Amino acid sequence: MSVEAKQETLGFQAEVQQLLDLMIHSLYSNKEIFLRELISNASDAADKLRFAALQDDSLYEGDSDLKIRVEYDKKHHTLSVIDNGIGMTRSEVVGNLGTIAKSGTKQFFESLTGDQGKDAKLIGQFGVGFYSVFIVADKVEVQTRRAGAPRGEGVQWVSEGKGEFTVKTIDRPKRGTRVTLYLRKDEKEFLNGQRLRGIIKHYSDHISLPIVMDAEGKDAKGEETVNSATALWIRDKKDINEEEYHEFYKHVAHDFDPPLSYSHNKVEGKLEYISLLFIPSRAPFDLWDRQQRHGIKLYVKRVFIMDDAEQLIPSYLRFVRGMVDSNDLPLNVSREILQHNKTIDSIRAGNVKKILKLLQDMAKKEPEKYQKFWDEFGRVLKEGVIDDPEKQEELACLFRYASSYDDKPEQCVSLEDYVSRMQPDQKAIYYVIADTFATAKNSPHLEIFRKKGIEVLLMTDPIDEWVTNHLSEFNGKSLQSVTRGELELGELGKEDKSAASEADTEDPSIKKLSGRIKDVLDDKVKLVRATNRLTSSPACLVSDHHDMGLNLERILKASGQKVPGTAPILEINPGHPVIERLKCMDEEEVFSDWSNILFEQALLSEGGQLEDPAGFVQRLNKMFIQMGRDRNE
Repeated sequence: MSVEAKQETLGFQAEVQQLLDLMIHSLYSNKEIFLRELISNASDAADKLRFAALQDDSLYEGDSDLKIRVEYDKKHHTLSVIDNGIGMTRSEVVGNLGTIAKSGTKQFFESLTGDQGKDAKLIGQFGVGFYSVFIVADKVEVQTRRAGAPRGEGVQWVSEGKGEFTVKTIDRPKRGTRVTLYLRKDEKEFLNGQRLRGIIKHYSDHISLPIVMDAEGKDAKGEETVNSATALWIRDKKDINEEEYHEFYKHVAHDFDPPLSYSHNKVEGKLEYISLLFIPSRAPFDLWDRQQRHGIKLYVKRVFIMDDAEQLIPSYLRFVRGMVDSNDLPLNVSREILQHNKTIDSIRAGNVKKILKLLQDMAKKEPEKYQKFWDEFGRVLKEGVIDDPEKQEELACLFRYASSYDDKPEQCVSLEDYVSRMQPDQKAIYYVIADTFATAKNSPHLEIFRKKGIEVLLMTDPIDEWVTNHLSEFNGKSLQSVTRGELELGELGKEDKSAASEADTEDPSIKKLSGRIKDVLDDKVKLVRATNRLTSSPACLVSDHHDMGLNLERILKASGQKVPGTAPILEINPGHPVIERLKCMDEEEVFSDWSNILFEQALLSEGGQLEDPAGFVQRLNKMFIQMGRDRNE
């Protein structure tokens, strides 16, 4: 087959076309970032070649001097970025430049607001930098050949960013990739050597690979290196300014926004390594996928080894970006070797320690910044209580919750805050878990606590069900759900408990009523009993100590899991007018309707769903009609 016969025209994935339109309109005010993105891609290609050449140095093809070249042509109005890195095959070109092969695509486009400023941040969050070239170019040409492939298997990709692209096989003597931008007529600023050097120094000075351009000026000859070409992490911290750290983060994380915080550490002694770890300011779309790894790069003696080394950071810190450079690992290290390596275990422990210390300092010294972190990553951090039992107390200090203390939806109350406000005779940290803040805040279970002035944590994250099963105490205080078992307030609830107990055991009418309601509800409830936890509601549902909570049961069912049903306990408020009315109700049909309504409204107040909504409405309407008749009579 001839070279020309291998040419084909393909359409962009629909999402790519959406993205191209958005890029051009949303990022125009910061258009020079396209050069940063191309240089970062070229740097990644060089890193990948270095790693592959550890196993097969013939991939260098006699040229191991890796670098990135930037050149421009005023006559043809073009700007090119050239690298001699790993290169791409034909299928890689189509896959990488024609589609967005990344989880979270649907969520990304659903999140677009139409506000250019906000959407620009979303683009950066999604990490699709190559397409930024169409901000300044009306045509882009990519020529590439995979290292080790025959010269006749080069690939050319051309597109004007208008719905389709052309791919054809070409003869390409050199490995690597050349990206040529045919600039728009009004983009002459990028045909200026001084302007290009300024952009490279500003955005890409940290790149450890030389970025070269033709020397300019009187008697200038050859090429010159524009950037420092020194790995940023090996420089002394006092010689690195914050802007350089931020630009390095944007390079390793492919993010447009600066990080929230970072930690640069050099460990010396028996074990020697350098870590540069960043906490992003925004969560990526696929953060909630525990199998998706994101951003710790591993280097050995300055040589890139692998992306997303999951052995370097636990899953509950998967939001962390950055790199680790070790002097104690072999250059041919593999993922399999990393799984059972004491050096890696030590580095991982060190990374966890540094990140938790960074968060602790942020929480103490910069609470507003920490609140921003918690809003983005708090749910993931909570996983640590389950994954890393040894760090439970340390992690628990970082947790934040909404609380009945101020009834605000913001999760800003720490467990330490709660303990500091506990009443003298209070023995436990009380909490309620619900689907939403409104459901938690208005739960009837909080009534006695509000009466007694006892604070209750309002938990609304699905993971809180699992966290509280593993975090049984904090600072010597047990964590106790207000919706499980009989309420134990110790001395604080002695009077109320005594009154409820008397009503249940000494008042025959309450005991009889409980039995009648149980007969009506049958297996819908395990038990009906008087309670001391209600002050204004007629009834509530509680779970037995060893039974699955109603909220957890709903979560598991919603995820498609089969859950054995456990009947709740119906607790009634002996002094409530509805209960008083039920005590003297003789007509069995009306009593049955009222008993079912009592159960159903208790279920609804917990955020539950009715099995028979229509039946509930019918019973309610019958009750309204009967009450109207009673008044007329």
